[in-house]
Amino acid sequence: MPPPEAPPKFEVRHLHVYYGEKQALRDVTVAIAAREVTALIGPSGCGKSTFLRCLNRMNDTIPGARVEGQILLDSQDILALPADVADLRRRVGMVFQKPNPFPQSIFDNVAFGPRALQLDEGKAHLAARVEKALRQAGLWEEINGDLRAEALNLSLGEQQRLCIARALAVEPDVLLMDEPCSALDPIATAHIEKLILQLKDEYTIVIVTHNMQQAARVSDRTGLFWLGDLVEFDLTDTIFTHPAQRRTEDYVTGRLG
Repeated sequence: MPPPEAPPKFEVRHLHVYYGEKQALRDVTVAIAAREVTALIGPSGCGKSTFLRCLNRMNDTIPGARVEGQILLDSQDILALPADVADLRRRVGMVFQKPNPFPQSIFDNVAFGPRALQLDEGKAHLAARVEKALRQAGLWEEINGDLRAEALNLSLGEQQRLCIARALAVEPDVLLMDEPCSALDPIATAHIEKLILQLKDEYTIVIVTHNMQQAARVSDRTGLFWLGDLVEFDLTDTIFTHPAQRRTEDYVTGRLG
C-alpha cells in the first residue's frame, strides 16, 4: 500500500487493549492520514469501537481497561500524557451512535464546549464560534437562526448534526464518529455522509460503520477488524475491489460475518 503523502495524523504502534483478563485488541499497528476519512469495518465485538476510543483515551473511563503500545498524535505519544486529557479530547472530538444533545437550547448545546474550556472571548466571539460550527455542520439554514429553540425538538438527523457542531465548536483536529448514522433514516444518513465529505477538507475523520456501502462512499482508506486483529488496512478502493486477504474479500462480499 502506498504511504500517505503527508505525515500521518496518528501513528499507532503495537497497540494491545485489555478489559480485565479479556484482550480486545492485539498488536495493532497502523498510520492514519491527515485530512482523510478512515473507515473501520468488521462484525460486532471485533474491536472497532475499542480502537476508536483509544484515539482520545476514552477507554480510560472504563474500569479494568488497560492499553499498551504507542499512539502518536502529530508525533506525540498520547498514552504518555498525564491523566488530565481535556486538551486531547478537545483536539480529538467524538460523535456517538445515538444523538445526545443536552436538554437545552441549540445555542447552549454548541456553546457548551467553548464555555467549559474557557474558549469564549466575550459574547460576540462566542456567537461567531457557534454560528461557524452550525454552518460547518450544515444546520444553520435549517434552524433559520433560531438559536433559542430547544435542541430536543429537532429531528434525529438534525440532532446528530447538532452534536457534530458541538464537537466542531472547540476547533478540533480530528473527528471520531462511532456509527453516526445507525439510528438515522436514509435521508438523514445522506446529509451526514455529504457533511463528512465536506469536513475532510479541514479535519481528519475516523468513522466506525457496519454499513459497507457507506464505507465505500465516504472513506479514503478502510481497515477491517476481526476478533481483535486488524486484518487489513488499505485504500478503500483496494479493500473493496482487490483485497490482499481472503478474510477481507469474504467479509466485504457478504460471505463472512
